[in-house]
Amino acid sequence: MAEQLTALSIMQDAPVIPVIVLRDVNHAVSMAKALVAGGIRVLEVTLRTPQGLASIEAIAKSVPEAIVGAGTVRNPADARAAAAAGARFAVSPGYTTSVGEACREARLPLLPGVATSSEIMQAQQDGFNELKFFPALQAGGINMLKAWQGPFAEVRFCPTGGITPTNAPEFLALKNVVCVGGSWLVPTDTLERGDWEHITLLAREAAALPRKSV
Repeated sequence: MAEQLTALSIMQDAPVIPVIVLRDVNHAVSMAKALVAGGIRVLEVTLRTPQGLASIEAIAKSVPEAIVGAGTVRNPADARAAAAAGARFAVSPGYTTSVGEACREARLPLLPGVATSSEIMQAQQDGFNELKFFPALQAGGINMLKAWQGPFAEVRFCPTGGITPTNAPEFLALKNVVCVGGSWLVPTDTLERGDWEHITLLAREAAALPRKSV
């Protein structure tokens, strides 16, 4: 039986959630196996491409040790389609109550995207305390997260957008950051070459990043 997941347990699994954009379904399974081999098993496959849902389905069927979720969930239809494809969690770039309700109905733990205090308050009103801060760098970065520690002390964040191996440790050192989201684990050129060993190496380095809050 699959383990029971919550948004917090998903965030706690590893320091980095890879943000994955796939344009070839044939890459999905090998890529997922490479990430899992490096210690990263929570995988956010975005719905930014037509191949997103099929890639989620392929990973869900063929890489059971991975925890595959859908990113760029923007409406209830996206949530339902993701759940039908086998996604086990959802990540949204922003937040609406309708997306939150659809994910609950589909039993998908949701990491809603927020960029302002008002959006945090709306998400909290709907019962969400684990949030994606997006786009992190453009929306205020480290200083914004520090400012939120006062009024939103109970909220835990996954900053995403502009996070790199260089600045990730600074974000992970904050007490209200549990993990970060990053696209650097699955570079486009590495995918196209099928260099799975390099992806495993990147995953291993990401999994070893220290963090303050778990």
